[in-house]
Amino acid sequence: MARLLHRLGLFAARRAKTVIAAWFAVLAIAVTSFLSFGGQLTDQITLPDLETTRVADRLAEELPDAGGGSAIAVLQTEDGGSFTEGQRDAVAGLTEDLEALDPVNSVTDPFVSAQERAEGEEELTEARQELVTGQEELEAGREEVEDGYAELDSGQQQLDEAQEELDDAFAQAPPGGHDEATQAQLDATQAELDAQQAELDAGREELDAAQDELESGEEEMATGERELERGEQMMELTDAVQTVSADEDVAILTVNFHEELQSVGTGDLTLVSDELADTQIDGVEILPSSDLAFEMPHLFSTAEVIGLMIAAVVLLVMLGTFIGAGLPLLNALIGVGIGVAGAMSLSGFVDMMSVTPILGLMLGLAVGIDYALFILHRHRNQMKDGMELRASIALANGTAGNAVVFAGATVIIALLALNVTGIGFLGLMGSIAAVCVFIAVLMAVTMTPATLSLTGRRILARRERRYIGLRKARRITEPMKTPRALGIAALALVGLAVLAIPTFSMRLGLPDASSESADSSSYQAYVATEEAFGAGQNGPLLMVADLPEGLSAGQATDLRIAVAQELDQRDDVAAVVPAAINESDDVAVFQVIPEEGPASESVEQLVHDLRGDEVLTGEEFADVEVSVAGMTAANIDISEVIADALPLYLVVVVGLSLLLMIMVFRSILLPVVATLGFVGSFAAGLGGVVAVFQWGWLGELFGITEPGPILTFLPIIMVGILFGLAMDYQLFTGSGMREAYAHGDSARLAVRKGLHAGRSVVTAAALIMGSVFAGFIFTDDPMVTSIGLALALGVLLDAFVVRLVLVPALLHLAGPAAWWLPKWLDRLLPDVDVEGSALERQVMEVEDWDGADSAEQDSAEQDSARVAEPVDAGPDRR
Repeated sequence: MARLLHRLGLFAARRAKTVIAAWFAVLAIAVTSFLSFGGQLTDQITLPDLETTRVADRLAEELPDAGGGSAIAVLQTEDGGSFTEGQRDAVAGLTEDLEALDPVNSVTDPFVSAQERAEGEEELTEARQELVTGQEELEAGREEVEDGYAELDSGQQQLDEAQEELDDAFAQAPPGGHDEATQAQLDATQAELDAQQAELDAGREELDAAQDELESGEEEMATGERELERGEQMMELTDAVQTVSADEDVAILTVNFHEELQSVGTGDLTLVSDELADTQIDGVEILPSSDLAFEMPHLFSTAEVIGLMIAAVVLLVMLGTFIGAGLPLLNALIGVGIGVAGAMSLSGFVDMMSVTPILGLMLGLAVGIDYALFILHRHRNQMKDGMELRASIALANGTAGNAVVFAGATVIIALLALNVTGIGFLGLMGSIAAVCVFIAVLMAVTMTPATLSLTGRRILARRERRYIGLRKARRITEPMKTPRALGIAALALVGLAVLAIPTFSMRLGLPDASSESADSSSYQAYVATEEAFGAGQNGPLLMVADLPEGLSAGQATDLRIAVAQELDQRDDVAAVVPAAINESDDVAVFQVIPEEGPASESVEQLVHDLRGDEVLTGEEFADVEVSVAGMTAANIDISEVIADALPLYLVVVVGLSLLLMIMVFRSILLPVVATLGFVGSFAAGLGGVVAVFQWGWLGELFGITEPGPILTFLPIIMVGILFGLAMDYQLFTGSGMREAYAHGDSARLAVRKGLHAGRSVVTAAALIMGSVFAGFIFTDDPMVTSIGLALALGVLLDAFVVRLVLVPALLHLAGPAAWWLPKWLDRLLPDVDVEGSALERQVMEVEDWDGADSAEQDSAEQDSARVAEPVDAGPDRR
């Protein structure tokens, strides 16, 4: 590889303009591809096989109207007064305009909803009054019937007594019978009694009919009473869910989509948000929620420019020339331009998160500058030692360039390993970042030699050019003191341990609107909703209950109310609303409003509790099964899936780290120490992020409005990137140690020599990377901010605490054991000449440099002849 890179560097130096033009052509192609094929980015994370996804799919089948997602926009009056009639009419017009959009299924006008609720309450009140009146009428009718029966019973008794007397009179007839007059009188009396009996019988029939009517009325009244009670219970359950605040100065407009919210494209969301942004209602502020107010984060902002300026200052201080400082920046900018534009050209074909190209930009800039710096630094040292221009370029490309290829390969492997997690968006994120690193490596070993060839000796400062070939190298003859090594090792370990303490309380999640900047519409909508309706309204849960089959509509309604009332008793639930039920009355949907916001620990616990076996404890719920869906629950599920993937990924990366470093350094202890150091810097960096973003320390400095959980995929991203960068830094210090030990220096002296040889370039590289990453801390996107802080802190800790302090101190304390390797393993491992030492020895043996430029050589000799006294012009090369 070293010889191949040597030839490549020589070719690039000889064909400098062709190589540079080729890279600019590639940049033009990448930009053209982006402009032609680039699509929309998204901030929605979707994963297959989640419970929330399965519930949403089932809900779409059972209840198509309830299966679509929804998002809200908050309307509030600018003066804090109640909405006027004209403003309400304007909102109605906005509702109609939104409903005309293709992705929108319906829009809930908050004032219409509030009016319907008021009318419903009024109808219930009237129905209750009618029920009371009906009950009074039934009571009066019942009394009349009872009185009628009493009168009939009295008349019947009198009639029976008269009939008995008449019967006695008939019975007392003489043997010859009554005379005709008496008999006629008795017959007339009997006829009169029969007529009276008929009247009594008719009256009794009328009373029986009235009694039947009363009983039917009572049944109807009981049915009405039950329906009214159901209505009142439903109204009571929905009392905590309002669309217009009590002061009538805040209202919630709900946009319902045909599809679930995770499936709604960014373009469709933009249609809705644009309509809201274009609507002007006098005296009313329209605040789309975070689900609607999607805005692609800016790839470049003032903060990133400041980060690049700091990197430029570091380069200028280290290299001493503006040209030297500008070449790595040029390399990095062209490289990330190609990588990011190429990546975004794929966004028209695959779902890509908005943070994906930003991560590629971060990493591409950082490694692009550093990799070019490694080659440039080696070339400068060789030039100062008197080597001819093109020969120096070729050798630097074959030695330092070989180390760059190896370091880049470790970063690429770590990033591509994100695909091992099986999480699609993480795999894509890692793959895009790996491509950006790959381009940075190619740029370093081709573009850097080309630009160095055109730059010539101007890569050195004027003072350095006067002393070419006359440097005095600083000789390291003694190792560091053992007590000093003990002290700094202990201090480094304690420092890392203290910084890692917050990691033990880390809680993963996805950022909600509460973490947005205070001047964003998403945050303002969140706060307005929380103040007017409660924090839980910002993250409602969707619960689906499977009811027993064969229930009547009334029984199903009673069971739904009972379930809602049971859940409403929980302290962490503000309201439970029975939202819908399917045609067969066996699948019911509930909206559960938590007491706290969507990012709170209580809501996370609530989701787990609702999925537990003891969520409904009554006997009437024995056959009821519940499941939970909704955006809040989906975010919790996604966080848990990613958290479960972290241990496997960490094992893969740490195992890879050990194997690679054993192969490179021919040692067992050094890789173990270096890997444990990586784990320490990772934990410490993550602890700093937890302290800032979750605990709220220095929140105002970093623009954090409210503390919350740590971005769910941040630890995995940190592992993938910091592992590769830690390998870079360990390579540029550990290889020098190994080389000194192999050349006969004692184990402890070799440690100090290697540290001295590599510390300047590692220091500059870490400062540059830290500056680039830190430039992304002060963006408006909380995801980008947390990633920037995590990477900046992790890089600086790993470089300055672990690689330059802790590892050298521990290796010094280990002595010769640091370089022990079993002979059988030494024979099995391939000989990886990372720094191209064999190539360097071969080139140094050649007296006449290949491709020498006699004019430049003569000029160098003339400059050297003017030197009076040699001075140390810079750090010694390895």
